[in-house]
Amino acid sequence: MEVMANLISQYLVSGEYERKLSPNTLKAYRIDLLQFSEFVNGEWPDLNALNEYIKYINQKFSPRSVKRKLASVQAFYRNLEENDVLGENPFSKLHIRIRSPQQLPRIIPNQILHDLLAYVYSTYSMKHRIALRDIMILELLFGTGLRVSELCALNDNTFLLSDDSIQLLINGKGQKERILQLSTPEVVRIAHIYCQEFSEEIRNQKALLFNQRMHPISPQSVRRIINKYLKKMGINYHVTPHMFRHTFATSLLEAGMDIRYIQSLLGHSSISTTQIYTHVATQRQNMLLAEKHPRGKMSFSL
Repeated sequence: MEVMANLISQYLVSGEYERKLSPNTLKAYRIDLLQFSEFVNGEWPDLNALNEYIKYINQKFSPRSVKRKLASVQAFYRNLEENDVLGENPFSKLHIRIRSPQQLPRIIPNQILHDLLAYVYSTYSMKHRIALRDIMILELLFGTGLRVSELCALNDNTFLLSDDSIQLLINGKGQKERILQLSTPEVVRIAHIYCQEFSEEIRNQKALLFNQRMHPISPQSVRRIINKYLKKMGINYHVTPHMFRHTFATSLLEAGMDIRYIQSLLGHSSISTTQIYTHVATQRQNMLLAEKHPRGKMSFSL
């Protein structure tokens, strides 16, 4: 059999150009497979060596990371088997079960979200274009539930602005396409101001959002922008771009939207992925019931 490093390289190239995997997926595969190759010294491991590898990553990483790393290696082996490079897939003889504790999505408290938006709006002036960009970023994250990678990928062909709405054409995980529409008048008005102010950059860069050097923005830049404002406001609360997505989904569920509509808006392939938000909504409802019910303000004695 060929050297493992060569087959990993071929597999990643195939993933990029034939299966059209996202950059984030390819990055995860590359990290996981090179880590696996280093552990086995580039040699093809037997069952004992595979068990040692599983033991190693279980000791070093969280259950969620272990699942991902094993899935990456198993997908690689399955590809070799399908292409007749591998005679027998050793993973078929392994029975692996990893139970990971369910982690509920963290949402942004309403007051922090309100204060963050209010603060960013207050910093905007005609001479401060960057604040206008930051408003656009936060409004899109909050109003659509986009993944940060999807936000950064927006351009003049996928961000369609009309007089009374914004239509987003999203190519999400697994090349799953969806269409989102925003019609909040204030957000549409901001989008018109933004697109007029940045029209030259949008046209030349083939992107919608930019960093301070006027290059297409990256997920890391979006994270820094959010943290910058929270720090200026003196708010000691960790907020990530993905928490806007969690907040978007949970808010819609609490407002009574059918979970299948939320699944469609988020671009989830499986309803089970979306159902985790029902736990957050129920938890919040229980808290509000305990806090707001009038019986809590009454006192009687036997």
